[in-house]
Amino acid sequence: MIASDLARSAEEWIAHDPSETDRAELRSLVERADHDEAAAGELADRMSGDLQFGTAGLRGAMAAGPNRMNRAVVIRAARGLADYLLAAAPDWQGDRRPPRVVIGNDARHHSREFAVDSAAVMTAAGVEVLLLPDQVPTPVLAFSVRHLEADAGVMVTASHNPANDNGYKVYLGGRSVTDPERGAQIVPPYDGQIAACIKAAPPADEIDRAVSGWVDLGPELIEAYISAIVGAPGSPGETPEAPAAALKIVHTAMHGVGSPIALEALRRSGFTDITTVAAQEKPDPDFPTVAFPNPEEKGAIDLALAEAVRVGADIVIANDPDADRCAVAILDPRAGESGAWRMLHGDELGSLLGEAIASAESASRQSASSSSGDGGAGVIVNSVVSSRLLARIAAAHGLPYQRTLTGFKWMGRVPGMRYAYEEAIGYCVRPDLVHDKDGLSAAVEIARLAARLKAAGSTMSGQLDDLARRHGLHLTSQLAVRFASLDGITSTMRRLHDAPPSTLAGRPITSVVDLSEGYDGLPPTDGVALMTADDDRVIIRPSGTEPKVKCYLEVILPVAEDASFDDLTAIRRTARERLDAITEDLQANIFA
Repeated sequence: MIASDLARSAEEWIAHDPSETDRAELRSLVERADHDEAAAGELADRMSGDLQFGTAGLRGAMAAGPNRMNRAVVIRAARGLADYLLAAAPDWQGDRRPPRVVIGNDARHHSREFAVDSAAVMTAAGVEVLLLPDQVPTPVLAFSVRHLEADAGVMVTASHNPANDNGYKVYLGGRSVTDPERGAQIVPPYDGQIAACIKAAPPADEIDRAVSGWVDLGPELIEAYISAIVGAPGSPGETPEAPAAALKIVHTAMHGVGSPIALEALRRSGFTDITTVAAQEKPDPDFPTVAFPNPEEKGAIDLALAEAVRVGADIVIANDPDADRCAVAILDPRAGESGAWRMLHGDELGSLLGEAIASAESASRQSASSSSGDGGAGVIVNSVVSSRLLARIAAAHGLPYQRTLTGFKWMGRVPGMRYAYEEAIGYCVRPDLVHDKDGLSAAVEIARLAARLKAAGSTMSGQLDDLARRHGLHLTSQLAVRFASLDGITSTMRRLHDAPPSTLAGRPITSVVDLSEGYDGLPPTDGVALMTADDDRVIIRPSGTEPKVKCYLEVILPVAEDASFDDLTAIRRTARERLDAITEDLQANIFA
């Protein structure tokens, strides 16, 4: 029999839940919990506290109860955000217009319902609400915050999480923050201040909801976004039409909302030979062809690779379900006589884009400096867990480089940022439009790069070899360990902090950095960095969006400037063996 206080808490939540479906679901769980141990445990977890609002906003499984994603939780979150903005309004230098919020949603179950509930709550509270068309990618929302001079933006999405998850992602802009923070995801102290307002909000059924009064935006906003990313003034991707037309592309939207915009933007950029993965092209919140709707997951792009073989493609481009991330697969000439398709690691693609953009930026700055005396340079940025190669690329082009904590909530705030990426296939190639990762503008830029290389008789694989000859071979990989509960993550990280290993794959560790004490001028964060005498590096940290601990591995090996293809093949094999040995060591001694 369940504890009386747990039953009372559940009944109180049921009494204030505005969703008839959720009330019935939670009541059924209460009844089953009296004689079912599994149901009792599930009820206890759902009632264990409020779903936490942090720098990623809200994210969790969709179900009834305060520790899940549902209408009652979203309604209180919307009221809390509205109260936060209204309280901040008097400080907006005498501008007494009501706060303006733009709201968007992807195609997950209940996403539109959560978006409309948010619009209704904020409108009733006195906020000006602009509601995007149904089922838009996250980059369109991020673009809209800046384009419409909104004071905040809300995107209802769980990105690449499993089908039963949903989330509530918040951006601040307009008058609520100052440049260069406008349009970026929230960071402390904003997250804590908004969370306090959510906690102070009344029960969901006591919160007013308007039945009208918000503005329903039309397709003109999507058109503005497409026109902006295709125009790309000053971009390294101003590709002549003929090379673009010659490139064969396979694209998959991973059952998400990115396909219409991605295909239209590519076509307007001159790419006419595009094959889509039909089974994954249209939105489907159940993601029926993939275990996890994340291009990085094993098997997720198998259908796209099969299509690439069938049509003889040059490149595969994959967006995750909300299209804020972008992945690429190429034909690797090192995989047998005819080669084989493989996914580029996020650091590989990040370095390729970084080289293209840094080269164009450097040339542009030199031209501007010689003609006007203006030698200012855009900043090249990546996260602390991403490859150290980007810093070398920036230095080679005479451009400033900055490292940040993990996540575009940090990278998007770097003053003067020209390009940023993180190894988790997130790329910001147009910071003038979006202060966040954007898988759609990245897809256009990637296709332009591939077209230029093909026209010059080269490939992305060849370009990676050239980068290795100039800067040394930087090979990276990731080990992600999924946990059933947060307790396992907490205990693993505590063990690492208290007793870090002394060797990695037989090599002595020469430096152990506790990231919670700050590192290289960065704010404190939970994590540990391990460095070996061979300059191998491993950074271990809990994921901010999934129940995982992630390990980011990098080895660097010297490469002669005149190294042949065979030389580089041997060096890559050695680097891969080192990475594999380190991975096996971590699995055996830290995550066993």
